[in-house]
Amino acid sequence: MIDVLTIGDGMITMNPKTMGPLRFSNEFERKVGGAELNLAIGCARLGLKTSWISRLGNDEFGQYILNYMRGEGIDVSSVTLEDAYTTPVNFKEIMENGSGSTYYYRFPSPTETITLEDIHASAIKNTKVFYISGVFSSLAARNVKLLHEAVDTAKQHGAMIALDPNIRLKLWSRQEAQNALLSFLPKVDIVLSGEEEANILFGEQTADEHAASFTEYGIQRIAIKRGSQGALCTSHENKMVSLPAPMVDSVVDTVGAGDGFNSGFLYGTLQKWDLEKTTRFANQVGALVVGVSGDNEGLPYVEKVKQALGEMEKIER
Repeated sequence: MIDVLTIGDGMITMNPKTMGPLRFSNEFERKVGGAELNLAIGCARLGLKTSWISRLGNDEFGQYILNYMRGEGIDVSSVTLEDAYTTPVNFKEIMENGSGSTYYYRFPSPTETITLEDIHASAIKNTKVFYISGVFSSLAARNVKLLHEAVDTAKQHGAMIALDPNIRLKLWSRQEAQNALLSFLPKVDIVLSGEEEANILFGEQTADEHAASFTEYGIQRIAIKRGSQGALCTSHENKMVSLPAPMVDSVVDTVGAGDGFNSGFLYGTLQKWDLEKTTRFANQVGALVVGVSGDNEGLPYVEKVKQALGEMEKIER
């Protein structure tokens, strides 16, 4: 049985060796990135059995990503290299305060070759959580219908559906994002949304008002991620928890922090922890990510999270 199955693209991320505007960055380090890819790595490092459905270009970058994911212990049996495509690349811009932007060169995406038959041939009938995000949904118009059919299959076989709206307005319009993502909500069991995404879906509201809006769709567990302010989470038992983010020594790179929170929240949910323990754990995972440069290099192993929470002695890894 797979704990978490996800679907999405993988990219080569070029990280600048110096901070500041991209136009002044002359040297870059090759890394690996992608929203769903990061989530898969985060879950695997926490000890969850994780599987990833994707397509990569049949080139050196594609082979590198495939080997990287395999090395993380992720099931990549549903990942293939496509001859007619190149592997997507993005360049990151990181400012002195840790904030930044990403510039994408991802089309045509090799993931456009994924079919429903490919999804049915994956672990989708043998997974506890099927995780989707707005990123894969936005890569092609066909992906929304494809994901609806995949979600229906997963639910028929007892999986929980987790959704991070993760709206990238460089990839689709606000209206397209709203229409597509709201259509998934009646089928979702766990939603993991940033405040900005919730504002796009429901309009400007407070975090608890956003949680109430998601609750109207019958969602069992709701997390509203608030960055440095932590997270507000609710459950179908009418419980609400609002916890601040842990203190960090320095913020190096915020990319991947939300994916880290998501992996921690799924971990806690699968351990059947209560909402407060799950939220505290997820907050800590996200906090550990921002201290390391790279999309997923800072995603921690479960021992490091527990050590940071004071639950065990320090372990060097």
